[in-house]
Amino acid sequence: MTTRASAAVLCLVLGWLAPAHAAPAHGLSVFRDSEDGRFDMSRWLLEHRGFLPVPIIITDPAVGNGGGLALAFFHRPADTAATRPGSDGRQQMVAPDIYGGAAMRTENGTKAYGIGASLHFDEDRWRYRGGVAKTSMNLGFHTPGTRLPPLEIDYNLDGLMSFQQGFRRLGNQDLFLGLAWIYMDLDVGFDVASDRVNFTPPELASRSSGLGMSLQYDSRDNTFTPNSGWLGMAEGNFYLPGIGSDGAFQSYRAHAFGYWPLLDKRLVLGGRVDTRWANGEIPFYRLPYIDLRGIGSARYQDTRAAVLETELRWNMTTRWALIGFVGAGRTWGRHNSFGDADNEVSEGAGFRYLIARQLGMHVGVDYAWGPEDSTFYIQVGSAWR
Repeated sequence: MTTRASAAVLCLVLGWLAPAHAAPAHGLSVFRDSEDGRFDMSRWLLEHRGFLPVPIIITDPAVGNGGGLALAFFHRPADTAATRPGSDGRQQMVAPDIYGGAAMRTENGTKAYGIGASLHFDEDRWRYRGGVAKTSMNLGFHTPGTRLPPLEIDYNLDGLMSFQQGFRRLGNQDLFLGLAWIYMDLDVGFDVASDRVNFTPPELASRSSGLGMSLQYDSRDNTFTPNSGWLGMAEGNFYLPGIGSDGAFQSYRAHAFGYWPLLDKRLVLGGRVDTRWANGEIPFYRLPYIDLRGIGSARYQDTRAAVLETELRWNMTTRWALIGFVGAGRTWGRHNSFGDADNEVSEGAGFRYLIARQLGMHVGVDYAWGPEDSTFYIQVGSAWR
């Protein structure tokens, strides 16, 4: 799923209403920025062990409308610097530790709750990110290509998901070697029991357990809302019965995000290329899919998926920005050849507010148009994951 979460809309309203250099009321100065007097959560998050309440607003066509709440806690250890020199000599922000939990539910009965963290150790030489979630997801599998008649098969996934990943910086470079363990134990149910005949036994496997390795290059100036630099990553995950998986299959992903400041940083141009593929006895609900704003999660699936997307952000003021984006994706492999597959295009626009200047974190709203639906997403940081 590509459900996006929002920072409180109240924060945006306060940011708009708060006059520059206004005298802060007693007790609220922690939410005023010392440079421009605007509403800002940097000190609350970093100096007071504060939390960011994140109302979750879900508008994904795959699961319907819904919502929930997340609490994200930020902490920077006392012996950790706020920035470090990158391999190209530019200063990069060292992200603080983030940990928290979330719960959500949608109108079609999908629900989930879980905990997670993103941590840094030893002056950012080591990184960890991971989480555990209990879910019950009601989704639709859209049969593509010629293997099956075109139809939508409604199904439910109920169970446990866990993702654990650690990274080690290689020397003083912006290069990281990562190891991961991904585990899912999900009961698969169908609204119409006879829909099971459309899948082979390996495609209906409920438990998958895989070990993975990755190589990541990260020269972004900021991990929340980057203005310059690159993030590139190639990873492979291998699922085997010997480590608890019902079937043997492999999943791979290679992606790159680039950011270029223009016109003295008044404009930031972003580009994204993202490819995913899978081999072996992969369950049908683990197939790669097109991940774009405006296209429902898992709407277009196959053993191969590729996405190209670009985004332009106009920093109108030091706090407010407008963005526009357009992307295209294609799936092929098991059900379609590359030549027979269609390009699916989405586009949209949005706005951002710099809610935490010391973190470079923007929040805002995107509205996107896809082949079947149009919907909005409320974003915290970059829309690209």
